[in-house]
Amino acid sequence: MAGVLLMGVMTGCQNKGTENTTGEQGNTEGTVSGETADSGVVDLLVWAEEDNHTMLAGMIESFKKHYAGQAEFEITLAVQSDAGVRDVMLGDIHSGADVFSFPDDQLNSLIAGGVLDAVPDSAAIKSANTAESVAAASLNGRMYGYPMTADNGYFLYYDKDYFTEEDVKTLDGILAVAEREGKKFSMELNSGWYMYAFFGNTGMSFGLNEDGVTNHCIWNTTEGEITGVEVGQVLVDLVAHPGFMCVPDGEFITYAKEGTVIAAVSGVWNAVSVKEVWGEDYGAVQLPTYTCKGKQIQMSSFTGYKMMGVNSYSEHPDWAHKLADWLTNEENQTIRFVERNQGPSNIKAAASDEVMKVPAIQAVIAQSQYGVLQRVGNNFWSPCTDFINILLEGNTAGTPLQELMDNLANGIAASTVQ
Repeated sequence: MAGVLLMGVMTGCQNKGTENTTGEQGNTEGTVSGETADSGVVDLLVWAEEDNHTMLAGMIESFKKHYAGQAEFEITLAVQSDAGVRDVMLGDIHSGADVFSFPDDQLNSLIAGGVLDAVPDSAAIKSANTAESVAAASLNGRMYGYPMTADNGYFLYYDKDYFTEEDVKTLDGILAVAEREGKKFSMELNSGWYMYAFFGNTGMSFGLNEDGVTNHCIWNTTEGEITGVEVGQVLVDLVAHPGFMCVPDGEFITYAKEGTVIAAVSGVWNAVSVKEVWGEDYGAVQLPTYTCKGKQIQMSSFTGYKMMGVNSYSEHPDWAHKLADWLTNEENQTIRFVERNQGPSNIKAAASDEVMKVPAIQAVIAQSQYGVLQRVGNNFWSPCTDFINILLEGNTAGTPLQELMDNLANGIAASTVQ
């Protein structure tokens, strides 16, 4: 892995553009070094989610207008899901897009595979974006992506017709209201992404090993201020609670429309739907605390960011960097918020009055102080799902909880893909 990573970084350096100067609209501006107006057609391919294409088409037109006279541009937009970028790119880098959007958890793999070209003027990008988004776009102190959004985390939605601000501060309060009203609190607990919320602030070590492939995990520990079984019992009690239901994140809106779900853990991608169901006064706040060993423990979360990357094998690397920078500048991050309700990573854009008025975005920002970047090996997911599914089924085999915790931790830390 270390060898592959070195090759990836070297590959990225081969096509690295020269430094750019700060501009008035983007982070960079001016004639691009190495490519001039008479250098012929600048042909660039851009990958992005289909839902963003109409918006991006406008941004690309403004880019062409801004740099008119410096080159003749042929910029093509193609559909590519952000989640699939890593697999497609690593399958055939040379056929990949010059500029593409991707989530931060793919950064290390894309660097190791030699896909990402390093950001040439990182100082300008760092100063324009939040420190957390910059960290998410960096490896070993070097930036490989242009931060674009800072909203890929989760928090608590709730219907203000049922809950007070005090109710939603604790999981006990939420469940009590749900049970009293004959309603449900929803969470996709059998997903490791969400289940992590109960372990993140317990002091029990978990994370990606230096090999970049395997995990370390002591969620089964029998020592320390909080043990694995004690958190495990919290989860046992939660799935058995009459005020709780475990449903996939994408389905809780259906139950909310039916009137069954009145609070749920989710992210900004459901903000529009939540607003349609619960109205203008829907509630959105950081995750609650939960009771364990007589104490209130703040629920944690995985935080996530999206960014634009530049292909190391682009035939026009300088212009590709210019475009990636343009698509993620303050003005265009503001457009993303207005048109797609996507939370900005740009400091000035995030501080706008309009962004401050959106409960969901403010909630994900508030929760981020209790979150960590998602950096996990492949073995993390299945053991988490298996563990919660056993609890949801009532642990019919009667397996001791300590044994279930051992299986969970050992599965997460296994050396081979299960």
